[in-house]
Amino acid sequence: MNRLNLITLGVKDMLESLHFYRDGLGFEVLVYGDEGNPDVIFFNNSGTKISLFPIDSLVKDISTEKPPELGSGFGGITLAYNGKSKEEVDEVFTLAKKAGAKVVKEPDTVFWGGYSGYFQDPNGYYWEVAYGENWAFDENDMLVIGDDK
Repeated sequence: MNRLNLITLGVKDMLESLHFYRDGLGFEVLVYGDEGNPDVIFFNNSGTKISLFPIDSLVKDISTEKPPELGSGFGGITLAYNGKSKEEVDEVFTLAKKAGAKVVKEPDTVFWGGYSGYFQDPNGYYWEVAYGENWAFDENDMLVIGDDK
């Protein structure tokens, strides 16, 4: 089991999230259900896929006997966009700000020598946008880690 195919984000407002990701950040998406009230949204991106699903439905899908409790705190997970330059990181941050993202940490040089910043989407999910000068990317623009180079 050495593969991750889909990350599902439970969201409070499907339409707001659709506008943020598709119209604001420019993700190509596939909307299932009514465009005005989507059942599920899949991102049509390279590599691991992301989906958006109503959070109340996600809680029920996980368990009907003892569903997980919803909280408002940090869940210990971040999503990341790895850029190929500092300029690309800045461009993505500009796009995120225009889309209505909450900037948590402006891009800057960080302890590991790269250039990184964080923003939150409308549901509070944290996105890191980062660049490292020694990073390599494969033919699908996916970050190559370790000996995979």
